[in-house]
Amino acid sequence: MENYLAEIADSNKPLVVSKLAELSALSPDELRLFLDAWAKMDAERRREIAGHLVELAEENVLLDFDDIFAACLDDADEPVRLRCIDGLWECESRSLIDRFINLLKQDEKQAVRAAAATALGRYVLLAELGKLRSHDATKVERTLLDTIADSTEVVEVVRRAIEAIAPRTHPEVKEIIRRAYDSENGRMRASAVYAMGMNCDLMWLPTLLSELSSGDAEMRYEAARACGELGQEEAVSLLAKLVRDLDGQVCLSAIEALGKIGGNEAEQLLQECLSFADEHIRDAAEEALEELSFARDPLSFEIT
Repeated sequence: MENYLAEIADSNKPLVVSKLAELSALSPDELRLFLDAWAKMDAERRREIAGHLVELAEENVLLDFDDIFAACLDDADEPVRLRCIDGLWECESRSLIDRFINLLKQDEKQAVRAAAATALGRYVLLAELGKLRSHDATKVERTLLDTIADSTEVVEVVRRAIEAIAPRTHPEVKEIIRRAYDSENGRMRASAVYAMGMNCDLMWLPTLLSELSSGDAEMRYEAARACGELGQEEAVSLLAKLVRDLDGQVCLSAIEALGKIGGNEAEQLLQECLSFADEHIRDAAEEALEELSFARDPLSFEIT
């Protein structure tokens, strides 16, 4: 391990990405050795390693770099901190709650504060599902609510905090989403539409159906995604128009939503998408059909 760490610490040597898998699930002693080597690396090398670790973890669920990401959350370099937050996207450890709260409250960089707010969203969802201790849930919610109410905070951080708290069904949260939707700031309104989907209340459906015809591609994108979260077949006929939208990301969002909503009409539309010229559209339709089939019969899928 020491020899390998000396190798990757040397920025004059090219990084062999595949070998970074050796950093998975380090023992406490190995982690200490890693952090000693990490402290001697230049910022560019640390960014490179952190970025590749995130990619490897996304490609292979058996790889575990959570201890590295958690240990490097306070790195002096902003891109490194951001990549470590990204790397912890599936981690639900309670030990990270205070770390994310501190980043949201104290980090000097707004991108890091925004990412920390997003990271706290997974704990909001756990709280809504009854899988988080009430003390932790209260702490997370209070932090996000204080951030949303902070008139000195930048829009990017506030909107991420609104998205993060959206799964909570409290009337206060619904009012926050409503106010965000009434905002004159386009990015804030887009976050409000995203939040409507995460809030999973059918009271938002008329608004979302209306936004599917918005002249703003970002709003169409978020409305399609949110309709998928609500899962109402009422949206299918409008989503059908978006699979041919001029904006490619809107098309993909509509296809994903159809896969989540399901039903005969949605399945037929997805089958038609398999013949589209755009490879991305075909791939997205295939994935959506797989999700639809799995929802219909989970036991039909075998683990290979």
